[in-house]
Amino acid sequence: MNQALLVAKNLSRRKLRTSLMLVAIFIAFFLYGALECFNRAFHSSENSGAAERLVTVNRINFTMPLPVNYAGRVRQVEGVTSVSYQSWFGGYYQDQRQPLFMFAVDPVSYLEVYSGIQLPAEQRRAWLTNRSAVAVGKTTAAKYGWKVGDRVPIASNIYLRKDGAKAWEFDIAAIFSDPDDTAREGLIMMSHDYFDETVTFGRDQVNMLVFSTVSPKRNDEIAKAVDALFANSEAETSTDTAAAFNRAFVAQLGNIALIITLVVATAFAAILMIVGNTMVMAVRERTREIGVLKTLGFRGSTILSQILAESLLLALLGAVLGLGAATLAVAAAGKFIQGFGSNMNMTAGVFLGGVGWALLLGLVTGAVPAWSGMRLQIATALGRR
Repeated sequence: MNQALLVAKNLSRRKLRTSLMLVAIFIAFFLYGALECFNRAFHSSENSGAAERLVTVNRINFTMPLPVNYAGRVRQVEGVTSVSYQSWFGGYYQDQRQPLFMFAVDPVSYLEVYSGIQLPAEQRRAWLTNRSAVAVGKTTAAKYGWKVGDRVPIASNIYLRKDGAKAWEFDIAAIFSDPDDTAREGLIMMSHDYFDETVTFGRDQVNMLVFSTVSPKRNDEIAKAVDALFANSEAETSTDTAAAFNRAFVAQLGNIALIITLVVATAFAAILMIVGNTMVMAVRERTREIGVLKTLGFRGSTILSQILAESLLLALLGAVLGLGAATLAVAAAGKFIQGFGSNMNMTAGVFLGGVGWALLLGLVTGAVPAWSGMRLQIATALGRR
């Protein structure tokens, strides 16, 4: 009988048991694939800032405001090429449990600093000329089914209008993409001038300044010069690279990587014990058969390779199914997640990493029963009931 056929027959003899093991492995690798994709997407924004881009925030905390006139003073610093500013608006559309990543920005300077943003010329003009218009990232537009020309009501969890209303009516003037930083495609930008003239508090203040420099080599020098401008003022500043700021911001949300690692490790530990114990039981049930095979001339190494092949095949099949399901799940989820994680997708690295873990799982769970089968004596095997 062909060795591969024999392996397949051994796995299919207890269909229910094999199916349950496949389901357990499927779940483990589905969790691994989905969580690892989210983890990579979540942390991809940490290093997404252009090398020559700096961020200035209040030295106390980035949630504390800065006077908007700081932008003009930063613009005069030698080595600064363009300066913009933004304020967190927050907000939600229809469902308060689904917050929007929305900022009030100066459109002209914002597009200068974030030069990777792509939008048609006519949409760009519409956004720059209509104070009540917004530019929407394509991820958010797809999530809500918005298109250019729509008028949507957006309420803020923080700000009220001067007339006491909680919701603003915005015209969608532009839908943009940013291939260099796909996380930005989950954002919404409104005009800071419109924000200033309609809110009840927070006028003439911003949460951060963002500016470009002539060269990354001068970043440290320029950052120190900017902070020196506002030393001993009522709103002292802290300036760092955009990538460093993003890492600090992500860190505020907790150690996502550790949480994901613990979840995946727990799932794998449980599967390791379940599959390993089940493989030992399966081989023990075939003790007499192994004795017969050895009587017919099968070597111990052949028995060992057969049992390992069963374990590896089972692990790989469950892993591929789980990773395939995770691929579909993250592709669907990536269309609707805003901000961090909006660029979530299955990468070759994650998939191949899962296959590697499956091989290791198969070897570990099959090692003990395979070794036992290889060393089993014919007399012992045929005498065991």
